[in-house]
This record gives sequence, structure tokens and C-alpha cells, in this order.
Amino acid sequence: MIGYTTIGTNDLSKAAEFYDALLAEIGAKRMMTLERLVVWSVAAHLPAFGVCLPFNQEPSVSGNGNMIALSVKSAEQADALHRKALELGASNDGDPGPRGSAFYCAYVRDLDGNKLNFFCMQG
Repeated sequence: MIGYTTIGTNDLSKAAEFYDALLAEIGAKRMMTLERLVVWSVAAHLPAFGVCLPFNQEPSVSGNGNMIALSVKSAEQADALHRKALELGASNDGDPGPRGSAFYCAYVRDLDGNKLNFFCMQG
């Protein structure tokens, strides 16, 4: 159902560097680079993720209650992405671990305060 998502940034260059390094961990590469937008995907036919400078030229602000959940292959991959994001300057917004019997996830806030979740289903 979801084709792509975008989140705002106030520093496109810095955000692009952050996501280049982070999303490389799951095999995602840049599929589009424009003046105000950078987009990554693991394959052209799969959903994409992008960061952009807001079109209205107002400052980007993170939403309380908004989150992008990125599906990963395993709990180990969720752990690795969480660690990598923290190394790249993100802040911890929920330690990696199981939530319920079949859901495993790890939460961070990127350099602009956008909330990300790396998750997989188990069992």
C-alpha cells in the first residue's frame, strides 16, 4: 500500500550523509537526488524513503506521534541499525527488544528529531 514516505530536514546535506550510512546497512541506495529531496530504496519496485527540505520553506519540525517504521530481516539487523543510528548522531527513543510475543523493534530519533522504528516479526 505505501509507495514511499518522506520526512523533513533542515539540513539536507547532513541528513543525506546520515541516511546514506544508515540505510546502506540494509542494502538501500540513493534512487533520486534533487535540489530539495533525496530518496533511497532497496529496489525500484519496493517502497522508498526520502528526506526533503519542506516545500513551503518553513522550518522542518518532527511530529509528536509520527513515526516511520522500517522493516528489517531479523532482530540482529534491528539491533545493528539502532547501534549505527546512534553512532551517526541519532538519539535513542526505545532500546531494541521484543514488544509482545512476535514483534521486535528498536526506536531512534534522527538528526532532525524524526522518529524511526526498525522492526521485524518473529515466530
